[in-house]
Amino acid sequence: MLGFLFNQRECKELDYMLRKELDEMLYDLKDTRIEAQVKEAIESRYKVIFRMYARLASPKELSRYVRGRGDRGYRNN
Repeated sequence: MLGFLFNQRECKELDYMLRKELDEMLYDLKDTRIEAQVKEAIESRYKVIFRMYARLASPKELSRYVRGRGDRGYRNN
C-alpha cells in the first residue's frame, strides 16, 4: 500500500481527473461500436478508478458514477 500527501489544489486536480476519466469510460461503455472484449477491459479499469474516486468524493457526487446491475448506459444525475 502506498500513501500520498496532497495539498488542497492537488486534491481538486485529482478529483477532476478521476471524474473526467469516469465520464469517458461511461461514454465508451455505451458505444455500440466497441467490441465486448474491449468493454470488459474498460469495466475492469472503471472499477479501479471508481474506488479511487470514492476516497475523495462525497456520497452525492459518487452516486453519479454508480453502475447498477445490468446498467450499460450513461447516467446524467
